Amino acid sequence: MTDTASASAPATTKADWTSDQEPRWCPGCGDYSVLTAMQLMLPELDGRPEDTVFISGIGCAARFPYYMNTYGMHSIHGRAPAVATGLAISRPELDVWVIGGDGDMLSIGGNHLIHAMRRNIDFTILLFNNQIYGLTKGQYSPTSEVGKITKSTPMGSIDQPFNAVSIALGAEATFVARTHDMDRKHMQETFKRAHAHKGSSLVEIYQNCNVFNDGAFGAITKKDKRDSMLIQLTHGEPIRFGADKEFGVISDHSGNAQVVKVADVGESALIVHDEGSENPSIAFALSRLSSGPYEPTPMGVFREVKRPEYGKNVNQQIEVAKEQDGEGDLHKLLRSQPTWVVD
Repeated sequence: MTDTASASAPATTKADWTSDQEPRWCPGCGDYSVLTAMQLMLPELDGRPEDTVFISGIGCAARFPYYMNTYGMHSIHGRAPAVATGLAISRPELDVWVIGGDGDMLSIGGNHLIHAMRRNIDFTILLFNNQIYGLTKGQYSPTSEVGKITKSTPMGSIDQPFNAVSIALGAEATFVARTHDMDRKHMQETFKRAHAHKGSSLVEIYQNCNVFNDGAFGAITKKDKRDSMLIQLTHGEPIRFGADKEFGVISDHSGNAQVVKVADVGESALIVHDEGSENPSIAFALSRLSSGPYEPTPMGVFREVKRPEYGKNVNQQIEVAKEQDGEGDLHKLLRSQPTWVVD
């Protein structure tokens, strides 16, 4: 995102980005891992705490701004993208991060999220997905699997869950990625890529809620499972995975992504990952490759493309309007046509 560092400013450390507030999540929560990754990574970006803002909604993840020694705002449920939109447009020199969970972002906040991505607002969205409502003690969320038994679905959820990456791609987001809380290095690399992108960046983070949904992603994120279950997307390379790279991904006759044995089809049949493709159809197919976090699942950057950034265009229009009409006249605006008098 925006590079706000001063050439003469001293380098920062993790301590410079860490607030004096004690993190208060459940012991073992994946949020701690994400917070640490962020605080360790930010000094590498050459940014400044005073030029950085974290905007959150409501939920466990939304406590994030309290623990960052930056500007921040704990906003209202689902509205973090809307609040952050106003800030990013009015203060384009700031680095703006948007924090929210799957319930906050994809339920009451779904409309704000998709339009922020569609408009290509210049901020980085971190969507913590633990497939549960944690703060309100264990109700099912928009990403909970069908059949999920919770306090609000005692007979099992009958809702088709959202796929956050698919939604972002469908909303024409210009940067879409996925990472998980068990791999700090991968998180940091993904956050750096998202931050460097000009426009809306969405990073879905598979994050464990060890109290209300423990082990939801264990089938793919545990260390002994990663080689066979995590498909690392690398731009310009055939999509292969497995301990010996014995598996790969092809596009079948219907355009769907499909896992195959490389020995059966040959490497030439594999999809060569192109994160910069203007057509999001292959990226979308990759996002649909797994039906849940218990099958081989793509990780990394699905898509990164360039498109005009919304805030820049808005501010250009404001400057043109000023040149044409001056600073504006509120009295004139309020009495402009069409108006009418009610007797």
